[in-house]
Amino acid sequence: MASAAEQLASNLNFSTFAKAEDLKKRLWFTLGALLVYRLGTYIPLPGLNPDAFAQAFRGQSGGILGLFNMFSGGAVERMAIFALGIMPYISASIIVQLMTSVVPSLEQLKKEGEQGRKIINQYTRYGTVLLGTLQAYGIAVGLESGAGLVNDPGWFFRISTVISLLGGTMFLMWLGEQITSRGIGNGISLIIFAGIVAALPNALAGTLELGRTGALSIGVIIAVVVMAVGVIALIVFVERAQRRLLIQYPKRQVGNRMFQGDTSHLPLKLNTAGVIPAIFASSLLLLPATLAGFSNTSELPSWATSAIAALGHGRPLYMVLYAAMIAFFAFFYTAIVFNPKDTADNLKKHGGFIPGIRPGERTAEYIDYVLTRITVIGAAYLMFVCILPEILIAQTGVPFYLGGTSLLIVVSVTLDTVAQIQGHLIAQQYEGLIKKSKLRGGKRGR
Repeated sequence: MASAAEQLASNLNFSTFAKAEDLKKRLWFTLGALLVYRLGTYIPLPGLNPDAFAQAFRGQSGGILGLFNMFSGGAVERMAIFALGIMPYISASIIVQLMTSVVPSLEQLKKEGEQGRKIINQYTRYGTVLLGTLQAYGIAVGLESGAGLVNDPGWFFRISTVISLLGGTMFLMWLGEQITSRGIGNGISLIIFAGIVAALPNALAGTLELGRTGALSIGVIIAVVVMAVGVIALIVFVERAQRRLLIQYPKRQVGNRMFQGDTSHLPLKLNTAGVIPAIFASSLLLLPATLAGFSNTSELPSWATSAIAALGHGRPLYMVLYAAMIAFFAFFYTAIVFNPKDTADNLKKHGGFIPGIRPGERTAEYIDYVLTRITVIGAAYLMFVCILPEILIAQTGVPFYLGGTSLLIVVSVTLDTVAQIQGHLIAQQYEGLIKKSKLRGGKRGR
């Protein structure tokens, strides 16, 4: 079966794509949806002074606002209706996933199949509304505290800001679901991907401008390009790497027929946690500097000022804590999304077993043993990918968009989307082969 799929994949060409009408419709729908998203990042909030906010944002772009601005495609810099982006939905999804591992009723819903997933998705939407409302209200109050940022402060501005920002987040959540069901790829990931990619040309132009003015040497620019290419190659290699556990199924008899035992593989990704550890670590570490930027630093105690300075972007303490938190969240999130005991129970239920390992508890322990060791490799890979660009950014002043987190998101989403496109093309070619065989069979019958 695998060899047949590989043969079909090797035969894919432009003629196959030209015949795939459903795939072309999905691609056009995806592009149209992403265009709508990009247009929304340029619609400003009502009652805001754009020039005053742009000036205030430039002083805080190195903190957590710069990270959120990257994920929102520049909407935070312009304080557009999509400024919250899709982050409240992602945060709500992670919180609900955490609760499914702790709350027995939610864990039971997770095991009930499609109906249970629908209920969990509904809880995620409710969580998105709650988090989005709190964040939007906080943004409204923060904007009012800035000098000259709001034309007419008051409850009307706060309510209109909450409605605009929350409406933008809920629209993006709906748009992402539409892309997933009617387009190509994961809609939420593609929205983040589109925001990062849209900002990359300005980041590259800014880097070249620094080289033209002499702020960066040609050697540094070449080193940055080589680093980016090397990091992308490493991301592609590790994201496609798997540790396959051999699964065997015993012989079985159905009626008078005896069926041979089958073999398959249980694939375990080296980086099960994906990009979540890098996002969480960046957000938590940049939060103190961002809060300090909005407050009067002269009123802070000396120890707080020293701690904030030590946690500055690119400082040694920042790098050490960044690496430690990436490793922590890599193990933590992997433990949430992959349960060895459930996997072992499912294998036992279907008669599958790992050769040399007793089914049940022993199998769960063995899977956990293997998963823990490959997660060490995955965490080390994430730390290297995220820390190396951070060192170059801190030493050379290369724009924030060329960091390891953005490269990791862009490459991972590209790989997933290309895999889905290839899957559609293989299905199209496979259907064509079936139709041809049926026509030949019909002609022989005549």
